[in-house]
Amino acid sequence: MIISLRLRLLLWLLIPLTLFVAISAALSYRSARQTADLVQDHALLASAQVIAGEIQWLDGVPHASIPPAALESLVSPEQDQVYYQVITDHDSLLAGRPDFPLALRFPLSAPAYSTIDYHGQMLRVVSEVRTLYNAGQLHKIAVLVGQTTRAHDQMLAGLWRPSLHRQIAMLLLAAILVVLGLSMELRPLMHLKDQLASRDSTSVSPIRPGQLQLELRPIVEAINQTIQRLNTQVSAQKRFITDAAHQLRTPLTLLDSQIQFARRLSDEGRRSEVLQAMQESSRNMTELTNKLLLLSQAEASNTTAFLRQPVDLMAVSAAVLEEIVDLAQRKNIDLGLETKIQHAWVMGNEALFTAMMMNLVDNAIRYTPVNGKVTVAIAASQEQVDISVADNGPGIPAEVRNRVFERFFRNAAPGQDGTGLGLAIVKEIVIAAQGTVTLAAGEQQRGLAVLVQLPAIATSPDEETASKI
Repeated sequence: MIISLRLRLLLWLLIPLTLFVAISAALSYRSARQTADLVQDHALLASAQVIAGEIQWLDGVPHASIPPAALESLVSPEQDQVYYQVITDHDSLLAGRPDFPLALRFPLSAPAYSTIDYHGQMLRVVSEVRTLYNAGQLHKIAVLVGQTTRAHDQMLAGLWRPSLHRQIAMLLLAAILVVLGLSMELRPLMHLKDQLASRDSTSVSPIRPGQLQLELRPIVEAINQTIQRLNTQVSAQKRFITDAAHQLRTPLTLLDSQIQFARRLSDEGRRSEVLQAMQESSRNMTELTNKLLLLSQAEASNTTAFLRQPVDLMAVSAAVLEEIVDLAQRKNIDLGLETKIQHAWVMGNEALFTAMMMNLVDNAIRYTPVNGKVTVAIAASQEQVDISVADNGPGIPAEVRNRVFERFFRNAAPGQDGTGLGLAIVKEIVIAAQGTVTLAAGEQQRGLAVLVQLPAIATSPDEETASKI
């Protein structure tokens, strides 16, 4: 396979041009041959007519005299040989050579032309028939004149070869101009290649198209879009590292201080209290680390490398509620699921949707007081799936509802647990699934309701397979 763009473009041009030259050369050869045949045939016919005009009756016998003028028109610089024959319809030879082909002597139509191999050389022959009357009887006399084709072939070459040479020269000139043109037009692309090769490995700035042709600019745009996506990923990674370092620094410092304090204690009772506090710090740090890792996954979920498949949010929600029910029972919270559907199919990643539901329900339980109520409601249509998680807790003031999706922003009472990452994780997962998430007041303007809307898919994979069967 030819991988050179220059050579491929050259072939795309030269193949049809070569075909055109071949067809044009064939047509030129045909035209030149017709012209050469016409000139030679005209001279042969004129000679035959002159000879036929000199046939006379003498004493009741036809007599043919060959005047020099009859053969002068056939004289050529190539010294072609001329043969002739005059014969009656009774096979009586009046003049010339007796061994001309019989088939040409009395053709059905006159004059008749033919090219024959005569004694090892090509001969062009014309047959002209003259009708004579003698004593009321009709006689036919055939005059055959033949000439070798050296002058004919020379004329054919003179008419055809110059045209062929011009066409070949034009073909070669076109090839040279195409190679030069491609070399010049590919210079901006080579400059782009050099620009990419010389870039710093950490550079994420867009590429300038410069003098690149209009047809090639989409390539630069696609590269710039890729760079932009890489820049987004790099920024997300840097932000994650910065957030992780900032958020883990405080609990690690606290844990180190608790360890140093415990080492100096001799009272077992006080040491037990410090160890319990250390365990709580370790648990909080583990929770924060898990949240940060989940946030990183959520940010990466909108890339093509992340697995996307049909997910039943009804099954996901039921599993999450079953897992978290113990936490609700400890606070005597009424945790329930309200729905009129059996399935709610969306496209995405099941693990991330599980994390989304877990964060929504966990936040609702965490900020709802004892003996409160948390309700998960799911509804679906052909276009979208609606998920609502509502509680009757203290709620969030309208002026700060948009800020709760920011990382580490918390609208909690002093001393209340939380990392400030739950709703940030939810937002990233919802955006990756091409959905929306909004906040509103709960029932009777009490508490908080989180509404998630996701695009629905028509059927489950099993149902699609069954319909095809």
